[in-house]
Amino acid sequence: MPTLNATKKPLSEQVMVITGASSGIGLVTARMAARKGAAVLLAARNESDLDEGVECIQRLGGRATWIKADVADPEQVERIADEAMREFGRIDTWVNNAAVSLYGKLTDLKVEDMRRLADVTFWGTVYGSLAAVERMRAAGGTIINVASVLADRAVPLQGIYSAMKHAVRAFSDTLRMELELDDVPVSVSVIKPGSMDTPLFEKAKTYLDEEPQPIPPVYAPEAVAETILACARHPRREVTVGGISGLLSVGQHVSPRVTDKYLQRYGVTRQLSGKPVEPDRRDNLHHPVPHDGGERGRNWDGRVLKRSLYTRSQLNPGTTALTLAGLGVAMMLGSRVLGRRNGYVVELDE
Repeated sequence: MPTLNATKKPLSEQVMVITGASSGIGLVTARMAARKGAAVLLAARNESDLDEGVECIQRLGGRATWIKADVADPEQVERIADEAMREFGRIDTWVNNAAVSLYGKLTDLKVEDMRRLADVTFWGTVYGSLAAVERMRAAGGTIINVASVLADRAVPLQGIYSAMKHAVRAFSDTLRMELELDDVPVSVSVIKPGSMDTPLFEKAKTYLDEEPQPIPPVYAPEAVAETILACARHPRREVTVGGISGLLSVGQHVSPRVTDKYLQRYGVTRQLSGKPVEPDRRDNLHHPVPHDGGERGRNWDGRVLKRSLYTRSQLNPGTTALTLAGLGVAMMLGSRVLGRRNGYVVELDE
């Protein structure tokens, strides 16, 4: 039976497939993996940004190629896998990172928009995972599914995105168990980032009057990329990126009603940038937008944290006490009860 935490090949000997690799977390991960010697296949819908990303990697001496593909189409996902096998001969790590986002109250959203988000964010992960298992079944490998802290806890204005990230986590848990039952040497890791400074927000389709932004605190995409590469070498069941993200997950388990009230008070306003939505704004829900690449976002002007001690403690065995201590500090700083009504906390402060 495969061991979840079994050490895999050094990154310098790995072939990695990364979806959603034209910008943000996917692009940063591809560049970081190539710098460490991995051969990387970048997949996304935006071919001009993919070409630019691969050219940059190759210019620095890295091994990389790209393929234009929409992960919502299972045939195109199969072509991603076939291209990796043709170019590099195998696949050691497959990173399902592609996602699109949608902002608005559930009662305001069009069904076709909700279905499209599900096709990319959930079904794209399913198709990628199944394609990876087929190619890794004999020699083994690692599947890394990039979910979100919203896989643990839903927030207002991102209901469908939250639902699909919950689904990604459940699918990953089931796939992991079934692979172990069948003695298939493929590990499955789930990465749960908090708010990241990436172009996801400015490319999201929005039904709101203000541009969406990541809920602070915001982390650099390198924090997620480092976590992905750590799991490619030493798979973990789940890793949460960001201490406050860990707090949100704990809040859901310990007192979901308190967390409801906190998010009702702060969860909407902190997702709004105060910048009006331009009349000609374009989004990438159904089609890619021109030149949507880049590692960082433009709708966030606040401080960006480069690393998370809480996340690093999860990746290093023997640091459970440090993890718990860090989470305890986050809990003390994160919320303070000021009043109660009908048995529920109704007023919270940072």
